[in-house]
Order: sequence, then C-alpha cells, then structure tokens
Amino acid sequence: MSRRIVFMGTPDFAVSSLDAIVRNGYDVAAVVTVPDRPTGRGQKITISPVKAYAQQHQLPLLQPEKLRNPEFLEQLQALKADLFVVVAFRMLPREVWAMPPMGTFNLHASLLPQYRGAAPINWAIINGESKSGVTTFLLNERIDEGQLLLQRETPISDDDTAETLHDRLAAMGSELVVETLDKLFDGSIQPQPQSSQATLKPAPKIFKQDCAIDWRQSGQAIHNFVRGLSPYPAATATMSDSKGAEIYMKIYQTHFESDGNSTIGTIYTDKKKWLKIGVKDGFVEILSLQISGKKKISIDEFLRGYDVSNWKLIF
Repeated sequence: MSRRIVFMGTPDFAVSSLDAIVRNGYDVAAVVTVPDRPTGRGQKITISPVKAYAQQHQLPLLQPEKLRNPEFLEQLQALKADLFVVVAFRMLPREVWAMPPMGTFNLHASLLPQYRGAAPINWAIINGESKSGVTTFLLNERIDEGQLLLQRETPISDDDTAETLHDRLAAMGSELVVETLDKLFDGSIQPQPQSSQATLKPAPKIFKQDCAIDWRQSGQAIHNFVRGLSPYPAATATMSDSKGAEIYMKIYQTHFESDGNSTIGTIYTDKKKWLKIGVKDGFVEILSLQISGKKKISIDEFLRGYDVSNWKLIF
C-alpha cells in the first residue's frame, strides 16, 4: 500500500510535524501553505516557515489564494494522495477534506473537546490549567469537532509560558502525527466521537484589545494572563509618568506574591531592582517589559532609565 500524503500548514508549529513525516519516510506528494505576504513596516514579502522547509527539502509546493479554486482542486486531485494531514493551517471546505480516500486529519494543540478554536495554548495557561496536550482528529463540517484519533498529555507548570508550552506541544505533536499516520495506514486505530458531556472551554482568537491586564483580578489570574500571552501577542499595561504622559508597555514576565497588604493599582518600587503592582490579594512583580517603540528589557534595566517615583497605573 502506498503511503502518499499531502501536508497542509503554515507556522513554525507545523514545521515539526512536516519534518517528522519526511524523516519517517512518508511520500509527501505536495505541501500546501499560504501565499507569500507583505509584512512589517517595510511591507517586505515573507514566506511561511512551512514553505521555507518545503523549499529546503525540494518538496512540491502549492499556495492557493482560495481553497475552492477549481485549478487548485484539480491539482490536488491529480496528486492521488491517500490522506491529507493538516497542522495549523486554515478551515478547509468539504471539497478539500473529503477528497482523499482515507480522509483528512488535523493536529490540534489541546486535549479535545476542550479548547476548540484558534488559540488553545494561550487559553489553557490563561485559565490556569494544570495540563494540556495534543490531539489528532478527523476533519468534518464543524470546526475541531471531528472524531478523535490519538491524544497525548503534558503538565503545565507555573513557569510555563505560551512559548514554552508551544515548543513542547510542537515536539509532542510531531510524534503524535507520525504515530497517527502509522496506525491509520496499518488499520490499528478506531476513531472515537468527542464527548458531548463535557463543559467546554473555548479558545477564540486573541486580538490586541483583549491583551490589556485587568488589575482588579487576583494576582494569580494576572500572572496566568501574562504567561498565557508571552511572548506573543503579550499582555499590556498603561502608566502615566510624572508629566501625565501615557506610557504603553508590554509585560512579558511576572511573579505573584500573595503576602503583604497592598492597594489595587498602586506602583511599589525600590527604584533600582524591583517594581510591583498592588492587587487585591498581594503584589504582581514585573520582571521584564517593553515600552512601545523600544526593545524588551529586564526590570532593573528599565528602572535605570526611568524614574517611576510619581508614575501611576491607568486601569
């Protein structure tokens, strides 16, 4: 039996899985990724990490603007793949996911049915979960609701950020994708429906306006919020300096201290090594940040450059 697949993906998270597929000897008929886009202030044309990998390994590449484009669908059909594999790509129309005889499966960075949606890694940490994981499942008409194939768990520590969990799940996911392929091709896997009894926790896309820290929350909730958005898109805070000018900043790392009395929103600092914000149940210490237009720095670097004596937190 042939083991011919088409791989669909875009970001770094997907590269780990594509690399594992290639290293394990699967016949990659083509790689599908997004078209090249202008990015940044200079609008420089950039390619996706998956495209960069495909070019490096001389894999056939397709970059459709529209997934229902007849020419693209004809190209896909002509590849005669047994199976499509999707990792961090985009929603597929039925014309695509139903095309291969063995169907299409997706790798999702959560323990489905929990955290269906675009940002499962961020929301698991924001919500203070003690574990996360990766799931492979068959695609159907409903987003992230297809039959389950395999799952793997990993604990979330209090030091984990979206970045560290992302990297761990990418590595775990690549192994799970290969295991899923192996078992689908040898017929040793039985798809299972997702639980309909669970109280679901969604994972919607996170926008810039969602990133402002709510200083009225508990210190642990604020700490989790910062971790869940670090390093991207990053939790944000706004302060006013001694002249009343607003200072917008991204907060990347914090530490929560539950002991001591504080006033919500008050800035506490020794002006040299530490800066803490009072919350209802203690202090949130800011360890690293980035002022708009500047580079990311540690808090002691920040305090060497700014006198925050009369600064106020805006919230």
